[in-house]
Amino acid sequence: MKKIIFIPPKPPEPKKLKVAAYCRVSTLSPTQKRSLDWQIKSYTKMISEHPDWIFAGVFYDAGKSGLRRSGRIGLNKMLKKVAKGKIDYIITKSISRVSRDTVEVLKIVRYLRERRINMYFENENLDSIRLDKEFEITLRSMLVQDESRNISENIQWGFQRKFEKGDIFTKYKNFMGYTCVDGEIVIVSEQAEVVRKIFELYLQGLSFGQIKAYLEAMRIKTVTGNEYWDTTTIQKMLKNEKYKGDTMLQKTYTEDFMIGKKARNVGQRNQYYVANSHPAIVSGEEFDKVQVEMAKRVRLVRKADGTVESNSRKYNGKYLLGNLLVCGDCGASFRRRTERGKVVWRCAERIEKGKEVCFNSPTLNEDWIQKVLGEMVCENDVYNEDTVRNSIEKILIFESYLEICYRNEKKLNVKLF
Repeated sequence: MKKIIFIPPKPPEPKKLKVAAYCRVSTLSPTQKRSLDWQIKSYTKMISEHPDWIFAGVFYDAGKSGLRRSGRIGLNKMLKKVAKGKIDYIITKSISRVSRDTVEVLKIVRYLRERRINMYFENENLDSIRLDKEFEITLRSMLVQDESRNISENIQWGFQRKFEKGDIFTKYKNFMGYTCVDGEIVIVSEQAEVVRKIFELYLQGLSFGQIKAYLEAMRIKTVTGNEYWDTTTIQKMLKNEKYKGDTMLQKTYTEDFMIGKKARNVGQRNQYYVANSHPAIVSGEEFDKVQVEMAKRVRLVRKADGTVESNSRKYNGKYLLGNLLVCGDCGASFRRRTERGKVVWRCAERIEKGKEVCFNSPTLNEDWIQKVLGEMVCENDVYNEDTVRNSIEKILIFESYLEICYRNEKKLNVKLF
């Protein structure tokens, strides 16, 4: 006769959960730093002392916006540990600490739920793993996001009121030539000399690249201590009205508060120009000369469809004539070439696209044009680049003559050859 013995299943051994916590503070103020330190200590103690938990770490981000995931090193590190199975349960203070973007909150919650991991939001008393709680999490996330929108709008409103009163920002970082002392912008003498030199070199005819080479050759460092300069930085310095003691307010504005994207203000928002807002490093006259020179260096190039566009890359920092000689037929600049042992200047459009694009443009011998300018412009009939640079605006080249246009608006026609 069969004898059946019932063997009950062994009760599962209680498994300890690997528990982590996440904290975030949006600023690096002393108050928030203290709050962050307190949260880290509190969560560490709570998890470590729980008999059924294994401490898996406290992850945190400081000085980071809750609207954007980018730069959140602590959050990303925690989610990577989740993917490796090193975390079973997460505690956080509130939904807003994780993210103020509703879509981002749902992405994180669903990512955790797929891996059967719960995130507990203390303030809201919500467990993310519960599918029936997703609607409530979504609703509360939307309220948090809307709160961020209101804060952003209030900040922008505050900025507008400051702009209207002419209040300028005085907490600039890494601003060559200036620093802030007790809320006032003051000049840093050594750096100011570098700024003045850059303006001086530009007015002497040097290009951004040549100024960069000069600064690096002289071992002059950037405001951040870098040995290498960027031509874009030099260009921005030359265009910055702050160096003549004025301030343009609201050059940019926040286009989308959710992603923090800033856009250049070219008329979309009000702007406010504050004259004599702080001490000047260069004179207004010198600053304005630089702006005029910049406009001059933007050359006009005629396109195949007949339209004309500007091209700042046409400026020639090596040869002065490359910036003065302009084709009277197509508007292009002239380019220096060596042909049969002689140095000549020819229309760039004709060189690149042929006679069908620029039929009437002549070829100029460099010795001849320098001789003409020496006789017409310089003292003692001797060609001098500085004199020509300071006297001549441009030289239009036509089929049978050239037109010398002086800076004082005087014009002089000279027959070719």
